[in-house]
Amino acid sequence: MPRSERLMIPREGGAALAARLDLPDSGEPSAYALFAHCFTCSKDLHAVRRIGSALAERGVGVLAVDFTGLGRSEGAFEDTSFSTTVQDLVDAAAFLEAERGEGPQLLVGHSLGGAAVLAAAERVPSSRAVATIAAPCDPAHVRRLFVDAEDEITTRGEARVDIGGRPFTVRREFLDDLESHDAMHDRIARLGRALLVFHSPQDRAVGVEQARHIFQAARHPKSFVSLDGADHLLSDAGDARYVADVLAAWAGRYLCPSPDATPPAASDAAKGGAAGDGSAYADPTVRVQIGKSGFRTQMSARGFGVAADEPRSVGGTESGPTPYDLLGMALGACTAMTVRMYADRKGLPLDAVEVDVAHAKVHATDCQACETGGARLDRLTRTLRFEGDLDDDARAKLAEIADKCPVHRTIEGGADVVTELAPPDASP
Repeated sequence: MPRSERLMIPREGGAALAARLDLPDSGEPSAYALFAHCFTCSKDLHAVRRIGSALAERGVGVLAVDFTGLGRSEGAFEDTSFSTTVQDLVDAAAFLEAERGEGPQLLVGHSLGGAAVLAAAERVPSSRAVATIAAPCDPAHVRRLFVDAEDEITTRGEARVDIGGRPFTVRREFLDDLESHDAMHDRIARLGRALLVFHSPQDRAVGVEQARHIFQAARHPKSFVSLDGADHLLSDAGDARYVADVLAAWAGRYLCPSPDATPPAASDAAKGGAAGDGSAYADPTVRVQIGKSGFRTQMSARGFGVAADEPRSVGGTESGPTPYDLLGMALGACTAMTVRMYADRKGLPLDAVEVDVAHAKVHATDCQACETGGARLDRLTRTLRFEGDLDDDARAKLAEIADKCPVHRTIEGGADVVTELAPPDASP
């Protein structure tokens, strides 16, 4: 079961925010997410708790906060606005990075919280993906909740309104602030992050047309998932679990694993068929095809294509890198990305990374880290060059982080390669 920590996020000159951090049962999270709850709700809404817990089960740490004046956070609700909600998210992201060494890569927002994460994303540099759940495109959509009191708010400066069976004081400044966010379409268009939009066609609180506006304004990569039959608050536990399952699978494509993360155990479903026996034939992550003759091979991964070949000395046409070249490229690319990610998070002045990888066969007796003798084995020699105003300690730390690159760990640990025969009628 995931574990949770209760936190208070202090802010200089501002109200402290109450937060809950859901974490995997053991080890460090593969990445962090920041969850924004709906208007006048709190981090303890059932849907927020269920989704946070389910993501933690899949290795993602989730920080959910109570906005100012709500839940257990300090401050008064009547002093808040959509802008202060966005600032709460920015401050929570900065706190997470300061305390955990990593900012949130995934921003998730429910209802008005969805509009808030869309607005906050450009101010959270660590964010790589954004997901909205039952969110309005326009924050002013919430005005309908107190439309009958707008005249009083305008003339008296504030009014007491009933929202979800609870009384709240809404001030004129709140309405004025909503009007200042009327360019959300432009903000969504320049989001610069992968986007996933969840919405129920039966949502009576926020119509599904709002999801259409968000989706049409956004640029690719973007995805839409229909929550058929779900209500606005995802009060059914199955709906919340479904959102978490889809969200975790989708986000996995965009989140960059932390160098210190402990990989979560694979679920039975992820290992193969419905029974977890590995017998189901599924669409591969990488597809490789070779013709009737020669060694030239066409490969594709997630829509990107590349060719491999062998040198002419062994019968190839020298029209592409060899398989071992590709292995070295994978190690080098993963190394450079891991080092870059760490340097960015720590604010190190790293201007560039260059990685050379050489492959050779060596005798086991020449390998200091090997126990087998007499045989020949593969050695990958990786040479690192860092450009930037870095001292010796920083360079040593970056070299240490390079050893935590996931591809390095896979090679060093030895992967379990399972060979399956596809049915003869399985289309490529």
